[in-house]
Amino acid sequence: MAEKITADSLKQNKNSYVIIDVREADELAGGKVYGSIHMPLGLAIRNAKKKQIEDMRGKKICTYCGTGYRGNIGADELVKEGFDAVTLEGGYPSWGQS
Repeated sequence: MAEKITADSLKQNKNSYVIIDVREADELAGGKVYGSIHMPLGLAIRNAKKKQIEDMRGKKICTYCGTGYRGNIGADELVKEGFDAVTLEGGYPSWGQS
């Protein structure tokens, strides 16, 4: 399990993170975290394994999805590939509630 970060903590430290939205394209209509990078979960995992996101290595990464489940998987897979990654606790809905 990847470490989690609360929406409040992420908002306070937003400039310290590369934020990756791992939701599918059709889920973006409901909004997204401003400045986040859209990279669906499967693509994020492939990109990490194929060394296609090496420019993010050494940076803190926060993943998120619609509920927290896929965001957690994404962060966990990134950590396995040597990235410094956490996930947004509660997913995107928590962003609007904090």
